[in-house]
Amino acid sequence: MSMELGIGTKLSRCETCSIRHQAVCGALTGPELARLNQIAKPRKVAAGQTIMSDEDPATFLANVVSGVVKLSKTLPDGRQQVIGLLFSPDFLGRVFNETNPYFAEAAVDSEICSFPRKQFEALLDEFPGLEHRLLEHTLSELDSAREWMVLLGRKTAQEKVASFLLLLANRSLITGCHHIQPGEEASFELPLSRNDIADYLGLTVETVSRQITRLKSANVINLVDNRHFTVPDLDRLRDIAG
Repeated sequence: MSMELGIGTKLSRCETCSIRHQAVCGALTGPELARLNQIAKPRKVAAGQTIMSDEDPATFLANVVSGVVKLSKTLPDGRQQVIGLLFSPDFLGRVFNETNPYFAEAAVDSEICSFPRKQFEALLDEFPGLEHRLLEHTLSELDSAREWMVLLGRKTAQEKVASFLLLLANRSLITGCHHIQPGEEASFELPLSRNDIADYLGLTVETVSRQITRLKSANVINLVDNRHFTVPDLDRLRDIAG
């Protein structure tokens, strides 16, 4: 697919993508990007819709273009544990794996760009830059998982909730503007219910609500409504998050 720009000029969907330079495909040259564009398929996913299941074969991989994707693992007795959130331009799925590593669903209305797994893996062999960028994303995800282990194991309830809100605030700035001014206010929407937040942080729902109220009373955060937050001073939130 392509779009016209001027006379005789065509831009592929990949070249006009909003996450072109941040996602794994940012390492590709023009001709390489054209090859990736041939297998790329954009897809809009409504909030609550399943994207991939850990019970199904892994047939595709994807970049998160916009929105938030919730990851969870299912226990043998049917219980689910929220294990992570993916934002733009995170990578969804596991290469060289016949099964999906987790259950993924759209936490809010989202858009992904999917690639057939086998064809994407073939391009990794051809394009070392793509393989290198994917490795960078994988290592970054591993670092985030280690930091979250510290949060779950050592941080107080207040630090956990503040860390979660700081994550959302930082991501809102990354995806919303590439030229952040000092002191700029962050604004974001909670992508999870209070129950999911409690599950994610290893807290009770009552504790999550209580800590949010305390942060609001201290003017660390402002609530536009029950789901929309603003953070007037990220440094204060960062200090509380530890």
